[in-house]
Amino acid sequence: MSAGPGALARLDREVADCRACPRLVEWRERVATEKRAAFRDQTYWGRPVPGFGPADAAMLIVGLAPAAHGANRTGRMFTGDRSGDVLYAALHAVGLASQPTATHADDGLELYGVRITAPVHCAPPANKPTPAERDTCRSWLERELDLLAPTVRSVMVLGGFGWQALLPVLAGAGWTVPRLAPKFSHGASVTLAPAPGSGRAPLELFGCYHVSQQNTFTGRLTPAMLERVLADTARAGGLSPTDP
Repeated sequence: MSAGPGALARLDREVADCRACPRLVEWRERVATEKRAAFRDQTYWGRPVPGFGPADAAMLIVGLAPAAHGANRTGRMFTGDRSGDVLYAALHAVGLASQPTATHADDGLELYGVRITAPVHCAPPANKPTPAERDTCRSWLERELDLLAPTVRSVMVLGGFGWQALLPVLAGAGWTVPRLAPKFSHGASVTLAPAPGSGRAPLELFGCYHVSQQNTFTGRLTPAMLERVLADTARAGGLSPTDP
C-alpha cells in the first residue's frame, strides 16, 4: 500500500514553498518577471516545481531541473517546452499518458502508473545547477522516494546528471548500490537489491539520454529510442505499455 495521495500532496506543497537556494530563487523569480516575449501575457509559476503523477506510481521518471520558460512558467514538470513535447508524445505513444501534448497545468493530461520528478526543483541559470544546489535539493527527492517506495518498481533516468544525483539517494533510501557505481549510458539497465532490513522491493534502474533539444534536434535521441526505454521501464515496473 502506498502512503496515499494526501502525504504526497503535502510534500508537493512544501516543495513549492522552498527558498533554500538564493541563486535559484533569484533566477526563477527574475525569469518569471521579465518573461519571454512569446509568453508576455502569461503569469509565470516562478516557484519550485513539484513532481507530477499518481501517488501509487509503479514507475518513476527522473529528469534534471525545470526549464526557465517551460515548467518554471507552467508549474508542471516538462510542460510547455520542446523537451516536454518529446517526452509526453512518447509517453502517450506507449500508453502511459492520456494525451500526447502538455501545454499548461490544467490541460487535462493524466499519467498512468508513472510519476515524473527531478533532483533539482528550481529552474537554474543555463540549465546547470551547482553541486551544492543539487545536494540542498536532495532531501525532497529522498522524501518523495520514501513515499513512493511501497509501489515504485522501476526508474528511468534522463541524462547523466540525474543518474549521478539519484544513485546516492537510492542508497540512502533502502536500496543497495554497488560499490563500483553503475555508469550512465543510454539503455543502461541495473537491478538494485533492497538493503537488508529495509523492507524495500528490488528496483530496476534504466538510463536514457535526456530529452533536451541538443539531443533530439541532432538525432542523438530519436522518438523510437525514447519509446523503447520507456516501454522497457514500464514493463519492469509491472505496467503494460503499448509496444513501440
